[in-house]
Amino acid sequence: MSVVVKKTKYINFLFLIHLLWSCSLTRGLHEDEFLLTDVSTQGIDKSDGEAIKNLIQQKPNTRIPLINISPGVMVYNLGNALYDSTKIANKLQEAQQSLLSSAEKIKQGNTSTKVEKRYNKLNNKINGLEKKLEYGNWFMRTGNAKVVLDSVKTAVSAQQIDIYLKNNGFFDARVKTKIDSNKQKAKLTYLITENSPYVIDSLFNTNADTTLNDVLKANQKHSLLKNKARYSQSNITKERQRIEDVLKANGYYAFSKSYIEYNVYKDTVEKHVVIEQIINKPDSGKDHEIYTLDSINFSIAPPSDLIADEKEQTFWNDIKFSMYQDNYSEKIISSRIFLQKGKLYNKNAVIETQRQLANLDMFRFVNISFDTLGNVINTNIYTRPNQKFQITNQLGASVTEQLPGPFFSHSLQNRNIFKGLEIFEFNFRAGLEGVASATTEGGVYRSRELSTSASIIFPQFLIPFNFGTLEKFGRYNPRTRTLLGYSFVNRPEYMREALNTILAYTWGTRNLKQQFTFNLLDANLIRSDLDSVFRVRLEELQDQGNNLINSFLPSYVSSISGQVIINFNQYGLFQKNEASMWRIFVESGGTTFNWIDPEKFGDNSLNYFQFLKFQSDFRKYIPLTNKSTFAYRLNLGLAKPYGISGGVLPYEKYFFAGGSTSIRAWQPRRLGPGSFTPDLDEEGTFDYRFEQPGEILFEAMFEYRRKLFGYFDGAIFVDAGNTWTFAVDPSREGTDFKVNRFYKEIAVGTGVGLRMDFEFLVLRLDMGIKAYDPARPENERFILDKLSLKNPLGEKAQQVFNIGIGYPF
Repeated sequence: MSVVVKKTKYINFLFLIHLLWSCSLTRGLHEDEFLLTDVSTQGIDKSDGEAIKNLIQQKPNTRIPLINISPGVMVYNLGNALYDSTKIANKLQEAQQSLLSSAEKIKQGNTSTKVEKRYNKLNNKINGLEKKLEYGNWFMRTGNAKVVLDSVKTAVSAQQIDIYLKNNGFFDARVKTKIDSNKQKAKLTYLITENSPYVIDSLFNTNADTTLNDVLKANQKHSLLKNKARYSQSNITKERQRIEDVLKANGYYAFSKSYIEYNVYKDTVEKHVVIEQIINKPDSGKDHEIYTLDSINFSIAPPSDLIADEKEQTFWNDIKFSMYQDNYSEKIISSRIFLQKGKLYNKNAVIETQRQLANLDMFRFVNISFDTLGNVINTNIYTRPNQKFQITNQLGASVTEQLPGPFFSHSLQNRNIFKGLEIFEFNFRAGLEGVASATTEGGVYRSRELSTSASIIFPQFLIPFNFGTLEKFGRYNPRTRTLLGYSFVNRPEYMREALNTILAYTWGTRNLKQQFTFNLLDANLIRSDLDSVFRVRLEELQDQGNNLINSFLPSYVSSISGQVIINFNQYGLFQKNEASMWRIFVESGGTTFNWIDPEKFGDNSLNYFQFLKFQSDFRKYIPLTNKSTFAYRLNLGLAKPYGISGGVLPYEKYFFAGGSTSIRAWQPRRLGPGSFTPDLDEEGTFDYRFEQPGEILFEAMFEYRRKLFGYFDGAIFVDAGNTWTFAVDPSREGTDFKVNRFYKEIAVGTGVGLRMDFEFLVLRLDMGIKAYDPARPENERFILDKLSLKNPLGEKAQQVFNIGIGYPF
């Protein structure tokens, strides 16, 4: 038997060697071809090294160190082995002929549903075959072909670098290339000699138009061309655009940047430049004209040509309205129009008007055109209404704790329900998900969720605000949302129902940098039905002085809250620019009970709460290269019960740590609080069945992300944090926050992640490993050394796998 095992081992080893050899990147290359293994630059000192590297057209394949294997190439080669361009071309030709045949039938009047379906199906098939013929199959598009040294691309890259340097003030720069080759492998180096950059000595204008010059002087502090700054061609381009924007915001409707010229005079001895700015006059030879707005016309066309246009005409705030039916509020619409009769033309006001009218979500499109007569402008705003009723159904998968589960959602929108541009929304969602049970050891159990709500969104501030706020705040997209909803959650340990109502105000700044929400009322009636085992557990905690069971009594929870989101550079789009987001949330629960005794006016069978809650969540995204980024998140939360709460928060108001968007080395909602040590299970490991609510939360998450190949991205992360309670919890020793020990109770986890980024969807798999566990004795908390060749993932339960959709932050 042992001989057979030995032979099997040898066979497997030889097969592995053959597999690795067959995946060698140099295998299959011609004698005159060289695999590009490394690209580097030398001599970059003052210029932007990352920008220069982005100009290099050829980059080496991503490889696994030591064994010289590229996963991207392996995937590409697999696809290439299965790829037959001739076969695809034949299928494409057959599909095109079939499409012509179906089109001919339709043309002859054969418009049956079957023929139309076949026509659409053939169209989709042809698009797929054309994509496959041009870009290869899915494996080829996902993977990467071998990067073979190309002398033409090398020369073009050197030329682009040289142009870039000269455009950025390095007029005397030189670029050369060096290639080191060995055994069909090549290393390419771009040798750059920057020499001294040229700086701007002075800038002068030769414009005879004094009125135009006065406008430019008033905005000179925003100029991108500064004395003593390094010369930059891109800054000249941006300055030309800035001047156009400034003038178009001050009445110069017909002005364009094509009138602006720059002459650059170089001093090769002093290494500086003098820039002359010239603004040419129109062909007429006269000064550029300033335009004034005269009439403003707003029209709403019928949603379909089949509907008669009654052309109902009215006037409001010097705006002429023409509508196919008198069903839209002129007062609301005029509050979103920032063009005024008798005022100078302002391009910024035009853009703001178009944006705010689109924000109403009432119109399919908003077109603004101008008619000029001399230097007078007639403004025409043309719209067509969106569909009144809109139904959206979605079927997908979501994950918040353990395993993904299916969900179905349905939404209905009814626009302009009261003829005041209001939107009625009805939403329904039902989902099923896998969560860890808190009452049964081991296993993953179903969590069923159902929610439905009806809301009306008003495009203005309602009571208790005074009249006149509509015109004052129209440019901030004010909205009032009223909602009535019901939610149902059925978990292994409890069933929870809630009826809630909300009155909320939202608005945002004109540049979309800040968004504000103020919930004037958020009231909830909650009823829970506990599993018998879970109830016993809560009663045991109550006997020990922990009143968490009160969170599951029939309750009335009301609060007022405010939130501001500050978004720097459009965080969330994951573009190439650095971006960040800061969310601040403040909530006061049961505030009115400070003056009103709920027992006198309410139902004595209900439990009431008073609490204060604060949360600060800061996130930042920093691009390092065109393939790698660094992101981090700092999250702080405080929730303090007081008054009639009896030291207990509503269960939804507690903080929890652990999970796919929190400390990923711990199971969802199972970390902490503080140094609390869970009971041991039968196998001698911590029993993480029970959720661990806390009143104080701190999280710090750091992640390095890198593009691997195709749709695949990789990540390395470090998470740190925990929760605590304000007061001592007799049932959970070590949960209270103490200044002299909290820093010793910050849990630390690390790990790696793999993501599939399809742009419209990101699938994420993270493996977290506990590095520092505060639940253990103080001198035994560092457990990262438990990892070894024998146990690469550490001891049991030290690693946690997280499945997620989207980035963690």
